[in-house]
Amino acid sequence: MDNWWLWALIALGILVVVAGLLWMVARARRRRGARASSTPDCSTRPRRPHSGVRPTSRTTSAASVGSAGGEDAEPDATDGPTSRPDTRPRAAIVVNPTKFDSVSRVRADLDDVCRTYGWGDLLWLETTEEDPGYGQTMEALAAGVDLVCALGGDGTVRVVGSAMVGSDVPMGLLSGGTGNLLARNLSLPSSASQGMVVALTGRDDRIDTATLRLRRPPGEENQDAPPPVDADQVEDLPPAPPGEGAVEDHVFLVMAGLGFDAEVMANAPEDLKNKMGWVAYLVAGLQRLRGSQFKVHVTTSDDVRLHRRVRSVMVGNVGKLTGGVNLVPQAKVNDGILDLVLLSPEGLVGWAAVVSRVLTRSTRGHQRVEYFEVRSVEVTADEPIEIQLDGDTLGKAISMSVAVNPGSLVLRRPA
Repeated sequence: MDNWWLWALIALGILVVVAGLLWMVARARRRRGARASSTPDCSTRPRRPHSGVRPTSRTTSAASVGSAGGEDAEPDATDGPTSRPDTRPRAAIVVNPTKFDSVSRVRADLDDVCRTYGWGDLLWLETTEEDPGYGQTMEALAAGVDLVCALGGDGTVRVVGSAMVGSDVPMGLLSGGTGNLLARNLSLPSSASQGMVVALTGRDDRIDTATLRLRRPPGEENQDAPPPVDADQVEDLPPAPPGEGAVEDHVFLVMAGLGFDAEVMANAPEDLKNKMGWVAYLVAGLQRLRGSQFKVHVTTSDDVRLHRRVRSVMVGNVGKLTGGVNLVPQAKVNDGILDLVLLSPEGLVGWAAVVSRVLTRSTRGHQRVEYFEVRSVEVTADEPIEIQLDGDTLGKAISMSVAVNPGSLVLRRPA
């Protein structure tokens, strides 16, 4: 073996390479162990309390690095974890928990959507019987979130939207109730998860809202009605309606109604609503077709004065009702105009004429349906009448004043 020294040199080189590789692996393991020991376990991290005030910066833990810096620097055992701001946007969900069999499952699904699109942890706020969403929405706004979503029925959407009037923070609509009228009118998804995708990725669009001031009959209050909201953020309140009873201010997004529609909302069986949805309103409506008319005095912003016997007076921001009936096809949510509708059927024949006119959008036949475009309107009834806002029954009122708030709410719509 004349070349034994050559083979020895090759073997020595191989040993050097293997030793170097083993040393690098051991060093990498030590570095990973050091990082793991300085990073808190996410599964045991305490939840952020709902304090109502957003921290000045959200932080996440990072591994310490040596004082010399650089990727190869060894961690210094004396250094604690450093903090860096969490720059991800954050959304709040104001949810009516009574609308869901498993609130935790819904929350997990929406958390997954947020993670998928690079948003931070949800601020989850549940409504209560005492506060149907107004206080929770104000808490979310005070926390500085980038988006507030209403998850529930029409009542939850209305209360959340009323708290956000005048704010530049966008609102998302997540369907979770029987009607979901605003979402239907705007062709938004009927699934909460799909609605969350639109809320996170959609465009901002300003829509109109409306302020209603109602007057109760003297000495009468309705303890079951949703509480009135603070309308101070609305620049121009309508005048107080005539009368002697207490005055309440409310904001609505879809439609206000005196008479037949409010009676239907108030008398739709709750268990039937949970089982069959809008069919419950159809059943309640059929039971009240023979109700009596009442007298109203109407004054519009164009100084039109009307005296009518009616079955229902409705003021709409949008036109589509429960069950897909398009009462006001020309209504737009962002035109700065409200649509006033007077229904005056007499008996089954009169209701047939109303249905025919609504379905065919025809002006022929009996004049049982009257339309007016208004920016404000005052309505006074000759007796206490049931009133509703966006499907929420408020009890009885003797008069109401309504005014449009153009472009007052920022809403997320599909891009």
